[in-house]
Amino acid sequence: MDMKKRIHLELRNRTPSDVKELVLDNCRSNEGKIEGLTDEFEELEFLSTINVGLMTVSHLPKLKKLKKLELSDNRISGGLEVLADKCPNLTHLNLSGNKIKDLSTIEPLKELGSLKSLDLFNCEVTNLNEYRDNVFKLLPQLTYLDGYDKDDKEAPDSDAEVYAEGLDDEEEDEDDEEEYDEDAPAGDEEDEEGDDDEEENEEEEEEDLSGEEEEEEDLNDKEVENEDDEEEERGQKRKRQLDEEAEEDEDD
Repeated sequence: MDMKKRIHLELRNRTPSDVKELVLDNCRSNEGKIEGLTDEFEELEFLSTINVGLMTVSHLPKLKKLKKLELSDNRISGGLEVLADKCPNLTHLNLSGNKIKDLSTIEPLKELGSLKSLDLFNCEVTNLNEYRDNVFKLLPQLTYLDGYDKDDKEAPDSDAEVYAEGLDDEEEDEDDEEEYDEDAPAGDEEDEEGDDDEEENEEEEEEDLSGEEEEEEDLNDKEVENEDDEEEERGQKRKRQLDEEAEEDEDD
């Protein structure tokens, strides 16, 4: 997706002046420059363009309220002098993973009087002798370089990631909504439980019916047995009568 289309999607029916945070990570910039971003984004405070193929920031509009700029994993090798004019109130700048090879490239950043944190991870400039000491001398306004101060104390998360935390909160809200959606069809679970109850009731009814059938069979068997007994008694009685008649005949 190209940068212009991505910006349009990120607006979400808002006007540019309503946007304070804009994340354009992993989209594509034509000819290695920023496109679709205008000075109408006058309230923008956080801009992230990570891994978009940028080679220059010269087409960055004037964003006077911009405080944090993420430019990591691009192909920027110079032209940083425009930032003092475009983003005069910048406090955090991430240039890690770019093609910055020497201190002269970052020297223009000394014009950013409010710059507090600078990241140059994975840039060739970090391989220079006494890199950290020289950067702090070159940019005396800096408090943190690559996440650590002059005394090698790590920057607190609340300071280094002040805007990222805001984004994390938004993500958590979205996660909460997703969890709520997942829980929402509780009625379905109740229906399933109801179905289980119905199945159990049907099984119980079948058991009752089978029990009744067995009882009926037992009764039928008993009736048959009773009839057989009665018939046997009648047969024995008849036999006795015949024997008695035979004895009378003999006597005569």
